[in-house]
Amino acid sequence: MKKHLGFGMMRLPMNGDNVDTEQVKRMVDLFLENGFNYFDTAHGYINGLSELAIKECLTKRHKREEFLLTDKLTGQYFKTEADIRPFFASQLEACGVDYFDFYLMHSQNANNFKHFKACRAYETAFELKKEGKIRHVGLSFHDKAAVLDQILTEYPDIEIVQIQFNYIDYEDDSVQSKKVYEVARKHNKPLLVMEPVKGGHLVNLPDEASELLKSMKNGSNASYAVRFAASFDGMEMVLSGMSNMEQMEDNISTMKEFKPFTESEFDAVRKVKEIYAKLNTIPCTGCRYCVEENHCPKDILISDMFSCMNKKQIFHSWNEDYYYEDVLTADHGKASDCISCGGCERVCPQHLPIRKLLKDVAAEFEKDA
Repeated sequence: MKKHLGFGMMRLPMNGDNVDTEQVKRMVDLFLENGFNYFDTAHGYINGLSELAIKECLTKRHKREEFLLTDKLTGQYFKTEADIRPFFASQLEACGVDYFDFYLMHSQNANNFKHFKACRAYETAFELKKEGKIRHVGLSFHDKAAVLDQILTEYPDIEIVQIQFNYIDYEDDSVQSKKVYEVARKHNKPLLVMEPVKGGHLVNLPDEASELLKSMKNGSNASYAVRFAASFDGMEMVLSGMSNMEQMEDNISTMKEFKPFTESEFDAVRKVKEIYAKLNTIPCTGCRYCVEENHCPKDILISDMFSCMNKKQIFHSWNEDYYYEDVLTADHGKASDCISCGGCERVCPQHLPIRKLLKDVAAEFEKDA
């Protein structure tokens, strides 16, 4: 049984400050050769380089009918209705296409939805669909279930919904993956899954959790996370932000010969969640919106610091102290430099208390400063 796998172009392999296009070309070719054809990007991904990588690695090298391409309308790139069409045209140009198969209203939450409504963003997208420049209009969502219910009630013509869905967030009170999923199903909307491995957290599990999954003898840590998401009815596509060939090969193997989760596997990931909860790690997915969409006035590498903090909590090694001092803060702001402007929290899809968490980071890594 084959399930649909999407190539999320958010975490592409890098060569310095540039995308490693040669490696991405190989990944794109392998993906297509194995019968998968869905690619997902947004203008803010890798500071605009993701869309350009689509053009260089996909569009210029493969026939348009061979792949499905999704791009997104992000709130920070338009202030008025008049800004939307020029921005959309620039996205088509950046990707080297004349239409998008899917165009999503990006990162919808209560506040963003107000902005999109005020600027007639949904209406403009539906107009572009009538003009043949968009095949399907959808949204990506990061908020409570009640907000999604409101959006889908007001805009019933939305065709597809992209949600964060993984076994850690499934019953989480802040993310509400289960409730959000149920709302989309109530409105009869097909679903796209983002963050199935929670930004890599469900790959690099604590030893106890890894040993538990290993004992099941059914694949890698990542494969359990991807299969969990794909095992629910209505999940049309599971996106994975693959950054190397090894990850792609693992995901292709998982989805090409897909096996739905068994009850024993559901029990196993519930136990993994319990183990994970004891660690008190920061549930940051590494989307980098706090850095790339917020432009921190103190140039603090927020998501990298949270990753560093989590590794320190899990592995207790000296390496994280070195990394914080000599890499993350050598040419960038320290956690203690935060001026509490709150810009990062306004764009965080996980609704993390970033200002408080940065104080925790400073307390851990700057205590001897």
